[in-house]
Amino acid sequence: MTTPSKPRVRFAPSPTGYLHVGGARTALFNWLFARHEGGTLLVRVEDTDVERNRPELVDGILDSLKWLGIEWDEGPYFQSQRSELYQEAAARLLANGAAYECFCKAATYAGADAAPPADEREDDGDAETPVAESKAMRRAPCECRNLTLEQRAAKKAAGEALAIRCLVPRSGATTFEDAVFGHNEIQNAEIEDFVLLRSNGLPTYQLSVVVDDIDMRISHVIRGADHLSNTPKQVLIYLGLGAAPPIFAHVPLILGADRTRLSKRHGATSVGSYVEEGFLPEAFRNFLALLGWSSGDDTEYLPTAELVRRFSLDGVSRTNAVFDRPKLEWFNTQYLQQMPISELLPHVEGQLRLDRLWRDEWASGDGHGWLGRTVDLLRPRTRFLKDFSGWGRAFFSDEFEYEEEARGKFWKEPRLGDLLGKLADALAGLPGWNHDACDSALRGLAAAENVKAGLLINATRVAIVGRAVAPPLFDTMVALGRERVVTRLRRALPFLAGERTTSAN
Repeated sequence: MTTPSKPRVRFAPSPTGYLHVGGARTALFNWLFARHEGGTLLVRVEDTDVERNRPELVDGILDSLKWLGIEWDEGPYFQSQRSELYQEAAARLLANGAAYECFCKAATYAGADAAPPADEREDDGDAETPVAESKAMRRAPCECRNLTLEQRAAKKAAGEALAIRCLVPRSGATTFEDAVFGHNEIQNAEIEDFVLLRSNGLPTYQLSVVVDDIDMRISHVIRGADHLSNTPKQVLIYLGLGAAPPIFAHVPLILGADRTRLSKRHGATSVGSYVEEGFLPEAFRNFLALLGWSSGDDTEYLPTAELVRRFSLDGVSRTNAVFDRPKLEWFNTQYLQQMPISELLPHVEGQLRLDRLWRDEWASGDGHGWLGRTVDLLRPRTRFLKDFSGWGRAFFSDEFEYEEEARGKFWKEPRLGDLLGKLADALAGLPGWNHDACDSALRGLAAAENVKAGLLINATRVAIVGRAVAPPLFDTMVALGRERVVTRLRRALPFLAGERTTSAN
């Protein structure tokens, strides 16, 4: 294989499940490497496993990549549309003496003519790894290896189904260099004569991935360390096809907090779950990048442009990474607070649209300015995008509930109905609407009625946003505007009367 002047890398998911954290991290490392080096990233869907494929998941995988901001340059290509290439390659391997025809039953022993186990597919980070076959089974030689031409011809004449199997040397070793793990060597006696082309004409993962990587001129294969055991087999195929192997870089696995392989028992593992929870793609991207890679110093907050600038395979660790959910939430909070408001607004808009709170008037002009100021007011107290339409709902909708705990704590004073009614009248008559004017009106009323300003502040907050905790009251009042504040204060009066009646009873 001729190495291109600029790197060509690929992300190759299987549509047997949603895009999970491990796969997303692999895709991100490939994308960062391609962008840092000025290279090319392509997406290839490995969909030859007809029994486990769920074609409807392809769009979900691609949508998750787009959400992460991983833009590919070529593809998506589909292996199911490239079967002729695999059959031609198998024929070449036969002709080169690197493979032989096998007439064994599909499940005779490990590596036989059966569907590939999950750990032999490009599903980096998938937790559903099957129990490994016994070493004795893996080393068992195939008797078809030594069949004579006459014996093969007789079996074909009898209509026996055949697969094509790699002819692994019985002596010596297969070696390869890995950009992360260094020199690797495995004795050929430890490698079974694995199947290349099944009896139904479908390729195994080992064959299809090599044929595609050669055809697509892939220069670097960046994938999970669980594929280290596959690499010697693939090197043998490269050599059998007369092609130079690419540069391999196997990245560490992602573990749960208990140091076991990340799985559903540790919580959400699909990228889509984190989208639904309200994580920012920028925060998720920053967090993922640091799972098994170091920028070279202690810097953690690394916006995308900085990740691209710093990324190199030299920074990839050999040590497995631990998925730290609290750390991910910390990243999300940091990005919510520090992102330029212009970059945050589209994400907030998406959340408000999803929760049916969006108004088109906020898309431009004064409405857009109001939206920016309001989001900026709310974001210091947010952890997820959902918070804007959750506890922040009253800023975007007049339909909200009064928290029972807040009512019980701050609406106990019998005089509040009268006091908030007077406050509504005072605010309605203000010549101007700003922080200081609202502050002065409330404190002036408190002094005139001989009550503490805190009583009115807390009661007013519950009346206008329904909650005990919110941004500073007078900033909130300015954001909501005079009409909404006055209307909400008056709307609360019947509820305050109810609170008084309940207390009396």
